[in-house]
Amino acid sequence: MGPLIPQGIIGMEWDLVFALLIGIAFGYVLESAGFSSSRRLAGVFYGYDFTVLRVFFTAGVTAMVGVFAMNYLGWIDMSLVYVNPTFIWPAIVGGVVMGFGFILGGYCPGTSVTAAAIGKVDAMVFLIGIFLGITLYGEAFPLIEEFSVSGNLGRLFIFDSLGISAGWFAFLLIAIALIAFGVTAMIEAKVDPENGLADTKGTSYFLPISIALLMGVVLIFTPFKSITGVNEIDKEQLQDEILAGSHYVHPDEVAFKLLNDYHPATLVDVRSRSDAAEFSLPGSVNIPIEQITRKRWREVLSPKGEKVILYSNGTALAEKAWIAARRMGFKNIYVMEGGLNGLFDILENNTMPNNLKMEAEFAYRFRERAKKAFREGALEAKKAEPSPKIDFSETAAARGGC
Repeated sequence: MGPLIPQGIIGMEWDLVFALLIGIAFGYVLESAGFSSSRRLAGVFYGYDFTVLRVFFTAGVTAMVGVFAMNYLGWIDMSLVYVNPTFIWPAIVGGVVMGFGFILGGYCPGTSVTAAAIGKVDAMVFLIGIFLGITLYGEAFPLIEEFSVSGNLGRLFIFDSLGISAGWFAFLLIAIALIAFGVTAMIEAKVDPENGLADTKGTSYFLPISIALLMGVVLIFTPFKSITGVNEIDKEQLQDEILAGSHYVHPDEVAFKLLNDYHPATLVDVRSRSDAAEFSLPGSVNIPIEQITRKRWREVLSPKGEKVILYSNGTALAEKAWIAARRMGFKNIYVMEGGLNGLFDILENNTMPNNLKMEAEFAYRFRERAKKAFREGALEAKKAEPSPKIDFSETAAARGGC
């Protein structure tokens, strides 16, 4: 139901309702295209009617363009779209069986339901054959189970197997569809001049063909990858920022934020709910890393004029969350260097500097003040649900790799 449910436009409870409405609309389209006629459907194999080919090409191109557009706009996440793994040998055998069934019966599974719904007896007989075949396959499955998963090529896209980009594949598919439309129209005009497309002579198709090809050219330059919005930054830029290390903030800055309410920064705890419930820095928002890309947190991650500082026990988990948030295009996103472990280590191991340089002495005194605030419980969590005051002397540093 993307993008309606993932984007929060409708709730999960509407899933089956919309599925039913889409199913009814799909059946209506099949009937309008003449797919309830076994003669028309089988015509593609005998060369006198290519309606099936044209409709399938149109549906494929329309779905492809829609997926490209919604992926680019961030309405769907292609990494979450399930793609059936390719089992090459079962696919070949299944295609042969399906093809013979289509030729002999005049229907495929979907069109047989459409025809049966309007009372066609041959379609009803075809449906009975489908159910018998399903039952036979289920009973014989233990014997062919090993073959059913043979030749596993995994989650394979055609453009990957051809070694070209998704955009170029889209352009080629549109071009092939246009050529197929023209060739099949000429074949029909020769085979059946009266019922073919001979009466369309003189009609100009220059404008729709030009629009379709222009759309294909646009798709060549449209990125087809798992993105979450049009503001997503390029991976090369993200890599440069990671190597520069400019996205880290020192624990002293976080401590300063905790001691001074006027300091503009939003603290985000990316650990699990259970870990955050045991201990979390005062005033921080808990956004588990698996939820960092959800729409509900966009306002939290993009406050006006404030830094957003992500933290976890160490640095690794917060680093992953930062990469996801930064890739989505959020700005002013930072990671607390060393995490909670780093913060507590600095406060615990704070020692008076040997030299009395002003900067070193200032850092020492500031950390002593922060340590005292933790110990005395002067910092209270500013959460919707009240949490106990923090007693630093009794709170062990959060440990863990991430």
